[in-house]
Amino acid sequence: MKKIFVMLFLLTAFSYLVSLNYLNAQTSKESSYMPVVEKEAFNTTMNKLISEKQTYMKRQKELLENRYDLSNKISPDVTMSRGKPIQIGVRVKLPKGIRSFEDLAKMKPEEIKERGLFPMGFMPLPHVNHEAGGQVYPQMHIDEINLQEGRDLTRFDIEYDIPEHFLPEFPSAIYLTTRPDLGDVSKGQLVTINNYYELFNGILTPKQLDGLRLLVTPFPQQEFNMTADRKTKLPSRGVTCFDCHANGNTNGAIHLEQTVRPQPYRSRLDTPTLRGVNIQRLFGSKRALKTVEDFTEFEQRGAYFDGDTVIAMKKGVNILDRGAQVHAMAEFQEILDFPPAPKLDVFGRLIKEKASASELKGEELFFGKAKCANCHTPPYYTDNLMYDLKVEKFYNNQLINGKMAFAEGPIKNFPLRGLKDTPPYLHDGRLLTIDDTVEFFNLILELKLTKDEKANLVSFLQCL
Repeated sequence: MKKIFVMLFLLTAFSYLVSLNYLNAQTSKESSYMPVVEKEAFNTTMNKLISEKQTYMKRQKELLENRYDLSNKISPDVTMSRGKPIQIGVRVKLPKGIRSFEDLAKMKPEEIKERGLFPMGFMPLPHVNHEAGGQVYPQMHIDEINLQEGRDLTRFDIEYDIPEHFLPEFPSAIYLTTRPDLGDVSKGQLVTINNYYELFNGILTPKQLDGLRLLVTPFPQQEFNMTADRKTKLPSRGVTCFDCHANGNTNGAIHLEQTVRPQPYRSRLDTPTLRGVNIQRLFGSKRALKTVEDFTEFEQRGAYFDGDTVIAMKKGVNILDRGAQVHAMAEFQEILDFPPAPKLDVFGRLIKEKASASELKGEELFFGKAKCANCHTPPYYTDNLMYDLKVEKFYNNQLINGKMAFAEGPIKNFPLRGLKDTPPYLHDGRLLTIDDTVEFFNLILELKLTKDEKANLVSFLQCL
């Protein structure tokens, strides 16, 4: 009897250990879900992250300085809508041993990949702290929101990384499809919950006005909320749609793409402009949501919480009413217009009498040798499709500051109208100037443009 008892005990213990090992193996795997329960006190976590902040900021600073010329070189004659000069010149640094981008473009993708010569500035750009991710705001926006609302968007663990002179002007102008006669209706102000009514009452319909109210109302978000796993020292009311899409345009705020797991495979997202959403049929860089209503609802239900519906319940998900609220928000977004383009006719083509010789040559290239118009069709310079650029044919998979550079698949074809108002470029902001963007596509599409042809193409793109 004693032997039977011992055998049963050993069998039970063995089963327990097997089960424990199985559970440990399961929990050690990458999970689609974020941890819900905090394992330590908030102050302990906060102090730990504060102590690590300089490590991540130094790592990102070195990455940017190795990739780009970050100096402030402005155009003498081209500005954004409210007068901020645009940055000019190719800022991506060439790999060692290569004298010019023209020399690099003569090589085949296979040779560039084999020799490791793909410029680092053309590689996917990681988040400031890719391992953590989350929304990060430029200091100019943080300061203005603090001034107007007393709402602090400062994260204690990281700061924004790209210098301000590469970002859109702040605050951006606002143009309405319904009232083009008014020009910029922002009057030079950042629209917030404090001034939206004063600025727009009498211009918008009641439904549009209520939609704008919701777009500037703070709601809980992953890093900015009341819970103990926030990234703000004090509990936060949250963020607004217009904290990223400032004045319906963009301030360059970043996040991580929501629909990819695990974390290293997620892409940094540079906030796109909301200008011209009325002519767009796809929303989200990778998600291909079909309406702005779908996008608005998705953002509130999950994307505010990194696409995790479980964590959303914990932090305060804001379930919007589709008919009364989502449609109202969409109605305002759909009247945000592109900035004026005085050199373009109603079909989006240059008016010859208003264009320079360089701009006209650039337009000819855009619709010819450069192949831009194959995807970016006038008048708004998009075909509302998604394209896989297959940039990975130029490099081997590699981990860069926590971000895996791999085959990223198709991305949305964004409109080029108003391009000079919305730097940096590509879905993750890896291209700091229009010149960088032309060099990037010249290389990956193997266009073999000359130096003069690239300069002319830039001149045309600045007209859009």
